[in-house]
Amino acid sequence: MDDPNVILPDLQGAVICEDVRPELSGSQTLVGVINVIPAQQLPITAVRLCIWTRWCSGAGRFRQKSRIVGVDEKQIIAQAEVDFVLQEMEGHATNVHYFGGLQFQQFGLHHVEIYLGDELRLRFPLPIVRVVPKPAQ
Repeated sequence: MDDPNVILPDLQGAVICEDVRPELSGSQTLVGVINVIPAQQLPITAVRLCIWTRWCSGAGRFRQKSRIVGVDEKQIIAQAEVDFVLQEMEGHATNVHYFGGLQFQQFGLHHVEIYLGDELRLRFPLPIVRVVPKPAQ
């Protein structure tokens, strides 16, 4: 960054979930926080996935990129970008990326990546796991 007035923010949190609902109070409700995506067979389609992020302790104009990367670490299954502004160090910015109809073609460890500009700031696993149905009794 060339601007001396820009202070890079901290990524306070990032969560992948099924939905983010705005409340009348101005707060947000995260619905269906996801640790793993179970599937009996492939491909599996996620009707809706959301990546929720919150940035704080920074000042300036920034661009966030969120993406979901495949098992091979090369295939980008989903990607979105958003510009945001932090006016003051005490402020925060909350971003939500909505993805619809994502198809996962492989079982295994996918990853969610959060970038600030071109810098990777957070990476966490999103496993797609095979589940075997129990036989009917």
